[in-house]
Amino acid sequence: MMSNQAVPKKAIPDPATASQIIKTIKTVCPFCGVGCGMYLTRDGQGRVCGVSPQYDHPISQGKLCDKGWSSVYAISPENRITQPLKRVRDQFVPVSWDEALNAISTSLLDIIDEFGPDAVGVISSARATNEDNYAAQKFARAVLGTNNVDHCARICHSPTVAGLKQVLGSGAMTNSTHDLFETELIVVIGADPTENHSVLGGQIIQAKLAGATLIVVDPRVTRLAKLADLHLQLTPGTNIALINAMIQVILSNDWHDRDFIAERCEGFDALAKQVKHITPESVAAITGVDAGLIRQAAERYSRAERAMILYGMGITQFVSGTNNVIALADLALVCGHIGKPGTGINPLRGQNNVQGACDMGCLPNVYPGYQLAGDSDTQARFSVAWGGSVAATPGLTSLGMSKAALAGQFRAQILFGEDPVVTDPDQNHVREAYKALDLLVVAELTMTETAKLADYVLPAASFAEKAGTFTNCERRVQRVNPVILPLGEAMGDWQWLKALAERMGSQLLNWECSAAVFDEMASLTPSYQGMSYHKLAKHHGLQWPCNESAPQGTAILHQKQFPIGRARLTPVHYVPIDELADEQYPLLLTTNRLHFHYGCGSMTRKSPLLERETPPGILFINPLDASALSISPYGPIGVRSRRGYIETRAMITTDVPLGLVSMPYHFKEAPSNQLTNTAQDPVTKMPELKACAVAVIALPADHIPRAVWQLQEEKP
Repeated sequence: MMSNQAVPKKAIPDPATASQIIKTIKTVCPFCGVGCGMYLTRDGQGRVCGVSPQYDHPISQGKLCDKGWSSVYAISPENRITQPLKRVRDQFVPVSWDEALNAISTSLLDIIDEFGPDAVGVISSARATNEDNYAAQKFARAVLGTNNVDHCARICHSPTVAGLKQVLGSGAMTNSTHDLFETELIVVIGADPTENHSVLGGQIIQAKLAGATLIVVDPRVTRLAKLADLHLQLTPGTNIALINAMIQVILSNDWHDRDFIAERCEGFDALAKQVKHITPESVAAITGVDAGLIRQAAERYSRAERAMILYGMGITQFVSGTNNVIALADLALVCGHIGKPGTGINPLRGQNNVQGACDMGCLPNVYPGYQLAGDSDTQARFSVAWGGSVAATPGLTSLGMSKAALAGQFRAQILFGEDPVVTDPDQNHVREAYKALDLLVVAELTMTETAKLADYVLPAASFAEKAGTFTNCERRVQRVNPVILPLGEAMGDWQWLKALAERMGSQLLNWECSAAVFDEMASLTPSYQGMSYHKLAKHHGLQWPCNESAPQGTAILHQKQFPIGRARLTPVHYVPIDELADEQYPLLLTTNRLHFHYGCGSMTRKSPLLERETPPGILFINPLDASALSISPYGPIGVRSRRGYIETRAMITTDVPLGLVSMPYHFKEAPSNQLTNTAQDPVTKMPELKACAVAVIALPADHIPRAVWQLQEEKP
């Protein structure tokens, strides 16, 4: 039975109730996973008018990157969605919250009644708060009755969660950013921190200048690669071959930590047997890295007193993504570089709360705290705590939902804070999947490419308009505080999910404030149980696990033991990328991010300061490849793969090697995901976004690259 309870016009308390004076409020940057501290200033008219850094912040230490400084533009009123919208043929018309929620709830109930609960699902957001994400997975499991809940970690760090959990028992960064200043050696592999995590990238440079050795493993010549003591410029997708060869060198020279392995690891003999004949010479042709460089890297890493690994999506976004992570964990373990200051294996999470969204259980296979969704005890525990039945059948990943939609088996999706049409692989496939749905509901700040396909678009509150928490890449949970009122009729995501649940006859999301959401979540999430809003505000946040055993949080994991007892050294085999370059598609495309942009660009591209720095779409290409194809600097080009075609401009640079081209995915006019491959890691269903075969052609010099929607309109 549906409830007709009216939606409150202002669901978030007014942070400026008593006065119209200028006020500065502490909060957290809404961009990457570093979690920099910032202040936002509100003017007398209730608008955000200034940004400044927190000088006493334990991570950012008084610094912000260009994106952080431009946060005001990201949440500005321009182009904001301020009231619910309903699709009427090819247009959107404003409707009331009551009309939108009543219609959405009726449609969901009808679909569940006809096709069952597994025909519907939720995509939550790594940009939203922990409270929003906790509400999303509870709504899916307890109200809709399905484990079909996922978010963008599927296409960034799902292999981290799976791989590190298998080997170490916990799928998160083992150390803290401060450890950069306590280490002797830093390995950066498959990551470009000065572009993607700029404040952290600057700290790596500081550590290097202070005497730390820097080893960079990357196909591209990144800014850090130019500063590195060693740059191993490997062929994309050959990470396991390289890491196995490093382990072989370490073991054959007796540079491994025998005591650590004997006391805290299992599986050593099987690993040693696996790598015994994988010498640097045997993988030099595969990896493209000189055997001597591999030996140098192995020696320096293993013989350092303290060495830490930082990695990104150049490790995870492959069909071998989970095994890539396992190989890195093996490397750290055999050298004993874990559980101590200045060591560890440290994934750099791309979005501000992707760690938190995973912690909250916004994955089809786990509840909050990574408690297994398929475990009957877990189901019983949450069923009792929530006061209702929960889903029992396995859930679909985000890409699984798209595939099922095209097969007619998945009928409705609720999505907030994500833009899969731009960010997921094979854009045409994603677009067709959304068009096949009976119901698509999107909550957003602005009209994204995915929102344009929705049946209902709901106005979302920005990070400056609501209370909550973000969890950064070092597991630090920090308070986010409201600075201004939500624009128009916008609401926080947990609030409209609560209202929608009530329309569907459920009172299970019956919170009155964000603190109540957090407290419920913490009571059910072992690693968060010692946290409260008061403690978080007092300590610049706390790093999980925070509980009775660690009431002040935990800066370094696995100091005395692993959650699984002994770490599991796990042999893994090199597997080639799914799609190699060939005669028809002779170049290999990889993807990258740019310093001045973030994600799908819906926030950063509102800033004229950031937008002017990079043209709308670009492809990096080596001078020799450009010359062979008669491509001129900044000249118009066409790029084609087996899945799609785009037009953009060429940036000729030696930062990419011969045979490799690279492209960012921020630009809806020239989305790299028109081209990318949907081949998946068998464990996590991570698509291989880092490698696909393409052909590049020069277009006439006076040609203006056409946006992807113009190209689609021109199709017969």
